[in-house]
Amino acid sequence: MSNYVSKKVVDLPPSGIRKFFDLAATVEGCISLSIGEPDFVTPKRMLDAGIESLNQGKTAYTSNAGLMELRQEICNYLTKYELSYDAATEVLVTVGASEAIDLAFRALLAPGDEVLIPDPSFVCYGPLTTMAGGTPVSVDTFEKDEFRLTAEELEKKITPNSKVLLLPYPNNPTGGIMKKEDYEAIADIVVKHDLFVICDEIYSELVYGGEKHYSFAALPGMKERSLVLNGCSKAFAMTGWRIGFACGPKDVVAAITKIHQYGIMSAPTMGQYAALEGLRNGEEDVAKMVESYDERRKVIVQGFRDMGLSCFEPKGAFYCFPCIKTTGLSSEEFCEKLLNAEKVAVVPGNAFGASGEGFIRCSYASSMENIKEALVRIERFINSLK
Repeated sequence: MSNYVSKKVVDLPPSGIRKFFDLAATVEGCISLSIGEPDFVTPKRMLDAGIESLNQGKTAYTSNAGLMELRQEICNYLTKYELSYDAATEVLVTVGASEAIDLAFRALLAPGDEVLIPDPSFVCYGPLTTMAGGTPVSVDTFEKDEFRLTAEELEKKITPNSKVLLLPYPNNPTGGIMKKEDYEAIADIVVKHDLFVICDEIYSELVYGGEKHYSFAALPGMKERSLVLNGCSKAFAMTGWRIGFACGPKDVVAAITKIHQYGIMSAPTMGQYAALEGLRNGEEDVAKMVESYDERRKVIVQGFRDMGLSCFEPKGAFYCFPCIKTTGLSSEEFCEKLLNAEKVAVVPGNAFGASGEGFIRCSYASSMENIKEALVRIERFINSLK
């Protein structure tokens, strides 16, 4: 049967995240810091809104673009990031931000078009670029820069085929963020080379240490050449509800809506009503979760530093990215040996790109109890290597 499977699909690498998640599931007593999923249950107000929509019989398709009421609330929500959109023509509700990423690549790319992707970054960007007929081009980021994308590194990778720049900040796996002044330097290159920008801002609410998320699309002249992707999965603890959204120029949104029409029809109706309630009234719930993540962030970062590992302070998302080069092990060797010796699952940094080699990704979207015990086990493992 393998003859029937597309070579393009066969050649795609399996997700390095899922590999260690699946391995962890087979190890009794394992503590997993491998998956980026909130350990909170969806807040009650969103649960109740979803249940009420079912009780009222709201089980039919919505508009392809999503409930108009929800699209308007998305527009209201994004004003906090100094973004302004028309709900009727510039917003699409998607099946999670993941669908929005796929739609964007398929709508924008022709064979040979290059997508510039900061490295390390989330595992889906390269494969989805390839599936859309484009060519992923990695742009290195470094611990010394707190894994921010710099204009200098970006300029090195520009070619006549460069078409799309991906800006995934706050970043998974590093927890790095970009500030307004960082983006201003990037904007000059975007204009110079006439690039279109996809801003994956799914972690926009999860920012710490007195920082505030800033959207690249809020810069003067950038809204017209940017597609902003976001959703409710991470900050609102709604991963399983599968509600994301894409906002941008009406011609681009019309194009991705066309693909969404044929492939999906509409995002889950119950999830849309839950998301509507979350965006309207969930600010307090989100703040409580962010406060908890911040406490865990401080504990896990200090824990790695105390055991002698270099770990820059992540200011966004819910990941830390400690450096394990001093152990003499590769990222994959470290993770495999740690899982076997101490029953702790983390993800090798090179699963997110070549620049991640020598690092591991640890999610602190886990209980404080699990984090503290995992730190004890990891330190014991490191000491055993000496």
